[in-house]
Amino acid sequence: METTWRSHIGLRAAVSLTFAVAVLSIATGVSSIGITATSARNLFGGGIPAWVQELAGFTGTLTGFLMFASAAGMRRRLRVAWYSTLVLLPLTAIQGLVQSSPYSLPLVVVSLAGLPVVVAVGRGRFDREIDLSTSQLAGVAALVGVLVYGTAGTYALADQFTSVDTPLDALYYTLVTATTVGYGDAAPATQTARLFSLSVVVLGTATFAVALASLLGPAIEARLTAALGRMTDTQLELLEDHVVVLGYGDLTEPILNELHEKSEFVVVAPDSTTASDLAERGVTVHRGDPSDEEPLERVGVDRARAVVAATNNDAEDALAVLTARQLNPEVRIVAAATDRENVDKLKRAGADAVISPATIGGHLLVLSALGSEEMESVADRLAGGSARVE
Repeated sequence: METTWRSHIGLRAAVSLTFAVAVLSIATGVSSIGITATSARNLFGGGIPAWVQELAGFTGTLTGFLMFASAAGMRRRLRVAWYSTLVLLPLTAIQGLVQSSPYSLPLVVVSLAGLPVVVAVGRGRFDREIDLSTSQLAGVAALVGVLVYGTAGTYALADQFTSVDTPLDALYYTLVTATTVGYGDAAPATQTARLFSLSVVVLGTATFAVALASLLGPAIEARLTAALGRMTDTQLELLEDHVVVLGYGDLTEPILNELHEKSEFVVVAPDSTTASDLAERGVTVHRGDPSDEEPLERVGVDRARAVVAATNNDAEDALAVLTARQLNPEVRIVAAATDRENVDKLKRAGADAVISPATIGGHLLVLSALGSEEMESVADRLAGGSARVE
């Protein structure tokens, strides 16, 4: 237990230091941009050229944003984030030294202090891989390809453009053209250059749109599905050997409390308000009619270890049990009957076991009233209390 606690503290320290380095890198980089270097603020007495310091400021700001991404990835225990942090921490320290300013000293100190902490936490704590879909990978590849195409083509036709002399100028022109910003400081001067620019505009806008949709779409979908009480396709596919709870009612709440401690489960709730409330409480929920095949197939009833139906409506429970039994003849199904006369009906619908809370409660009440201390102790334990000791 102590080892686990120390490991948790180490993980939090590594993530916190990475976030701190990200903030310092951005703040130090922004503060150094546009400030003329002097020997008074140069820690090396003017040994580093001013343009190098300014370049370190620009790149330091970009590195800070990359550090934010790495820190966020480390919080999710992504292995690639741990590797990127190991690369970026020495880089931020070097950038802080090159900026050679008293303002950059905290960046250097925190970067060097964070490196051994991240190393000590170890790769084993970051065991999750990035799960990118084929469309996401294709979107990123297309975006990179268009940037390479535009930069190489613009530089090759540099003599047909105004203000394009270096590869950096070509990249700059490609970015402002593909994003339709178009500052106008660099422009095509010939028909060939204009035709090429048109291709960059068309391909650039299309790939930017596709890449953003593929990369940000799943995050937006997850937010919307959570608000609507639905699960994403990825979450549904990960369900395995779980318990499917059909519907939600007064009898369902204590069942969820028990399952929370013992097994992974998902609730199929037909009402959007109920599904949203359960999702806000951290309950895995999928909105849909428990008596329909489609919702049960989506929550993986064919992979479930058990199915529970315990709402206040025995008729709806019977339909849900019948559907679940048809989709998975081997799964164990347990149902709760509000009325005793419905016990046999639920069994005929396909339930392996049917419990009548009213019948059980009546037996306990009678035995307790007749002075059975053992039954009183059982009732007390079922109610969540402790047995009374005389």
